Formats: sequence, structure tokens, C-alpha cells
Amino acid sequence: MPLSFAFHPRLIDALRGYDKSRWLADVGAGVTVGIVALPLAMAFAIASGLKPEAGLWTAIIAGFLISALGGANTQIGGPAGAFIVIVYGIVERYGVANLLISTACAGVLLVLLGLFRLGTLVRFVPVSIVIGFTNGIAVLIALSQVKDWLGLSIERMPGNFFSQVGTLAQHLGSFNPYAFGLGAACVAGLFLWPKLTMKESPVMRVLEQHTVRSFARVPAPVVALVTLSLLAWALQLPVETIGSRFGGIPQALPVFALPDFSWETVRLLVTPTLTIALLGAIESLLCARVADQLATDPHHKKHDPNQELVAQGLANIVVPFFGGMPATGTIARTVTNIRSGATSPVAGMVHALTLAVIVLVAAPLALHIPLAVLAGILLFVAWNMGEWHEFVRLKHFSNHYRLLMLGTFFLTVVFDLTVAVEVGLFMACALFVRRMSALFRVERQPDPDTATAPRHPAATWRLHGALFFGAAAKLDTIIHAVEAGPPGLDVVLDASELVALDTTGLDALAQVLKAVAARGGRLRIEHLHEQPRSLIERSGFAARLAAQHDLPV
Repeated sequence: MPLSFAFHPRLIDALRGYDKSRWLADVGAGVTVGIVALPLAMAFAIASGLKPEAGLWTAIIAGFLISALGGANTQIGGPAGAFIVIVYGIVERYGVANLLISTACAGVLLVLLGLFRLGTLVRFVPVSIVIGFTNGIAVLIALSQVKDWLGLSIERMPGNFFSQVGTLAQHLGSFNPYAFGLGAACVAGLFLWPKLTMKESPVMRVLEQHTVRSFARVPAPVVALVTLSLLAWALQLPVETIGSRFGGIPQALPVFALPDFSWETVRLLVTPTLTIALLGAIESLLCARVADQLATDPHHKKHDPNQELVAQGLANIVVPFFGGMPATGTIARTVTNIRSGATSPVAGMVHALTLAVIVLVAAPLALHIPLAVLAGILLFVAWNMGEWHEFVRLKHFSNHYRLLMLGTFFLTVVFDLTVAVEVGLFMACALFVRRMSALFRVERQPDPDTATAPRHPAATWRLHGALFFGAAAKLDTIIHAVEAGPPGLDVVLDASELVALDTTGLDALAQVLKAVAARGGRLRIEHLHEQPRSLIERSGFAARLAAQHDLPV
């Protein structure tokens, strides 16, 4: 495929005619999203088996690069919940250093996808597979947080589903009621906060002061993080915190460092690299499509998928050198960005700078954040991430759809995302072939009146649909009829409803011609559309048809 990509970040277009009002709107949205990203970035990193600063610097560096170089107006990039299961599995199996190499290699693949304009291919992944692995990842995220939510004394969780369930069951005796209470309060608060702060709520009717209304606009995860951390600190609750597990967050810029690299290592990391690249591409482009649907700003333009993939790739190439984790588009923060009034990629860049300022100024305060509170935030993220209503709606869809969605879901939970997507795509292709072959029909047309019948006996069949490798065997019906019919039977194939033909279908037509010629008859194909006609002519089959007593095709 020729290289036809033109590097053109959306930021260039967005800054044309940029004015003060849009600047203020973008700054306000960026600051809001930066605050929201703070607890999420730490929670995603910790759940992935990394230190909290890995998530923070990924959100800052990748978030800035994706907004500055991407092809979307309001998309926010950074660590995502979908990567938790993948990253944890890679760290468990290969170690952190190899995770960094996989992330950088995945970034190269994403850049190549964008350069060769393959961004639209991601849209060919069936929605049933996307829903299946999204719900499966949500289940695994929730399961991974049970340890910190219950305060269980487990040094390290295993990487697969059944081992995790068994480990949790073995350590239930170390249950910490204080951690459980903080996590439960966090989840309850996250669900209730939007309802309590609605203008129509009884609470807001009573508390009409301007300061209260301003406080109501503070994102729910930030409220939960601050209030519950203060509560745990004031009461000196015996719960594990960021400080007790990780020793805190460095109050300094990350250091550039090259991971140990060798081609032997890269060869062993092909599967995790492909997984990161595929998931990053799917998540980022799905997020960009959601942003396009929600955007109401008159300056908004639909995203450029190829430019977005290049930006995602460049971000993932850079962040590993600063100890970061894989990054992609994040739906929750992108939606927050849009609803906060963002009009351009400037908001995403402000979000990254806001987060950097918070980390550099307030990093020591993170010592006191209970891990149970972060677990509660991730449980809430997992609940919102899953499209649980799709399980109820399964009864309205075909068995093919149910098989794809449920198969991908269970494979994601029981095995891993790589297996789920590979098997899901294979099943999707197999079911598509089966369905398309079922749609192809060969129908015998009524024989002509004897008064007007030609000198030689003739029979007409009409072809419906696509004649391809999955349906070619259906032409055996014609061959059997010719062999059982009178000698010299002429066969006419009406191709007015034949929409596509492949080489296997062409070979099946050649077998029909052979059977007809063996009985002394002639084959004629009528009313061909452009694609079947082109293949028949290019292959030389048209000449073979014409050679039958110089009959026209």
C-alpha cells in the first residue's frame, strides 16, 4: 500500500480564528479534567502492578502529546482502565522492563497503521466483539480491586482469573473492615454525588449559597479521594495507603532512561506488543467517535483516524523512556472534557499541565491516600465501563451475535484479551462466511414453451448473491441436473442478481462448463455486473465461453 499520509495535527486547524472566549473555555475544561485524571491515573497504575507515578506521568506526557499531535478536537489521552488487565499480565509474566519495550514497539505499530492510512480498518471489528471484551475487562478490573477493597493481606495477586479467585478465597481471614468501609463509602458517594448535586435535588434546594453551588461542580472522584483520605488520616484508621506500600510519589520530573533492549527480547514480546497496539487503536478510535457524537461546539470537526493513530503511537513511543505505561484515548475523561466546555486540543494540553503542577506541588499529600479508596474509584469505573444492558438485549439478536459477544466475554475473563480477540475475530469471519454462503441461491427457472423452444434443449438457472469460496459448492446442483438431463442440453446462467464473484466461484463455473460440454451442450452467462464480468474477462474464461461455436458471452 503506498504511503499517502500527510501529517496534520488538528491543533493547527483549531488555532485558526482562536479567541479569548474559546481560550477561557478550554482552560476551564482542561483544569477540570486534570483534577479528574489525578485519582484515575494513580488507580490505573497501581491496579496494573506499577507505581502510582507511572500512571501520573503517562497522563501528563502522553496526554499532552496526544492532544497536541492528534486528529481529534476534544479527545483526552492517558492511561486507561482497559489496559489494566493487559499491563498486569505483561508485568506478571515478563517484568516492568519488558512492558516498556512492548509499549514502545506497540507505539511504532500504531504510527505505521496511521502512516499507511489503516485507521478505518479498526472500525471493521464487530461491535459484538467490542462489547464482549469491554464487559470482560470490566469484570477483571473489578476482581482485581477486591483485594484492596477488603484490605486482604496478599503480597501479590496472580494474573489469571481462577488463580485470583482462589487467592482471594484463601485470604478472606485477613479481612479489614476499615478498608471495606472506606471502599464502600467511596462507591456509594460516587453513585450518589451526581444526584445530590442536581439542581432539582432536595439538598441543593436547601443549600442555595454560591459556595455550595461551586463545590457541587467538583468532580465526584476528587471529592471522594480528598474527604475519605482526610477521614482515614484524622481517625488513624489501620488501612494500607500509597505511602505504606510505595513510599509516596516523587516530587520531581521523571528521569529519561533507556530500557534494556535486544532483538531477542522483542521477538518474545510479539504477542503483548500486538495486544497493546490493537487495544490502543480500538479504544482511541472508539473514544474519538464518542466525542464526535457528543460534541455540540460549532468549531468541532470529525476526527481524523489516521492522524489520531500516529499521535497515539508517538505518545506510546515516548512514555516508556520516562517509566510510563501504555496510553490511549479515555472515554470518561473525554466526556468530562466536552461537558466542561472544551472547544479544541488546547483543553487536553491544559489538562496535562494542570496534572503536572498538582504532582509537583502536592505529591507529598498522596502519602495518605488509602488504597481502598482508589479501589472504590476503580470499582465505579468498572461498573460504568461495562455495557451490562447488552446482556439483557441479547434475546433480540441472532444466535451469531450472541455467540460472538458471550464467547468473547468468557474468553476475556477466563483466558485473556489476546485470545478473546483472536478467537472472536476468527468466529466473526467464520460466521460471516456461513451467513453469506446461506444467502447465495441457485434457482431453476421454468422451461420455455415447447412451441417457442430452441432446437436444442435448454435450461436456465438464476444466481442470487455472492458466488465465493463459501458458496461455490451450490453450483453442484446445476452439474447434477446436466448429468441427469438429455444430451446436448444448453445451460443459461442468469447473473442479473450475482453481486460478486471470486476465483473459487470462477472455478465452480469452469466445472459447470466442463460438465455441459461433456454432454454436448453449451453454457451461456447473461446480464453480468461489472465485478463478475471483469474477473471472467481477465481470467480468460470469457474467451472459453465464446469459443463454444463462437457464441457471445
